[in-house]
Amino acid sequence: MLSVKHLIDTYSLTADDITQILDTAASFESVNNRAIKKVPALRGRTIVNLFLEPSTRTKSSFELAEKRLSADSLSMGGSTSSVVKGESLADTIQTIDAMNVDMFVCRARLAGTPQKITENTDAVVINAGDGKHQHPTQAMLDLYTIRKNFGHLDGLKVAIVGDLAHSRVCGSLAPALTTMGAEVTLVGPPTFQVNDPDWFGCPQTASLDDVIEDMDVIYMLRVQLERMEGAAIPSRREYNRLYGLDMTRVNRMKGSAIICHPGPMNRGMEINADVADCARSRILDQVNAGVLTRMAEMYLLLGGENNGLSA
Repeated sequence: MLSVKHLIDTYSLTADDITQILDTAASFESVNNRAIKKVPALRGRTIVNLFLEPSTRTKSSFELAEKRLSADSLSMGGSTSSVVKGESLADTIQTIDAMNVDMFVCRARLAGTPQKITENTDAVVINAGDGKHQHPTQAMLDLYTIRKNFGHLDGLKVAIVGDLAHSRVCGSLAPALTTMGAEVTLVGPPTFQVNDPDWFGCPQTASLDDVIEDMDVIYMLRVQLERMEGAAIPSRREYNRLYGLDMTRVNRMKGSAIICHPGPMNRGMEINADVADCARSRILDQVNAGVLTRMAEMYLLLGGENNGLSA
């Protein structure tokens, strides 16, 4: 079992925790690929999907993962929660908790919301993305995709490129990669750089062209237009020229190097359409990995044992 009760951030995960999640996800691959995509691993368990911020990929991925584990799930959004009527988050959680649920999966605009939920329930809590803070389940699917491609994570050189300051993906992925022995470089324009790169334990640069030839993975971040709070950015065209991944840059990459992106993509801004669809792209592999790793996380956090893996 994992060393943590909740999955709130990646800083709390040990290398053994991460390896266990990835290995368990790999064991679910056969389930995901067969005609009847279901095992009884979490039969009788109740999971509440509390999505207080719009989501397509993450929400649908969790819902599929829950169905494939035979869990009972209840999905609640911002417009269907009493929070919009003025009820406090604590009251909402305590009310749902009184129904004896086993897990909350929370997505929220405000950083710290999943942690707040842990203070008002005995159920397990998974952070499905909170503001600009963390998105640990995204980091796990990214690590799974990268490890499956190379067979390992230790020693790989990974560039995380783009809107570093507003990205919860960067906030989760950089420390998780470092924990697993990868060498991470943060790349972004000065206005998008993190204030304290030492917190992530990795160097930061403003030049993609200076590092691209040395990297095993180029991980392009979506420009977080909705989180910029008035921050000045160059035009889409200028951003694409300086920091976008086009085929000219792709052709300078190592022969074995791959491209990742958390989605949704701003095609023509941080990544060009032909690059997103090229042979080096692992973007759709990341989507597939999301179901597997979220199955693994829920299974491990709810005390699943080997008896649920087969059918």
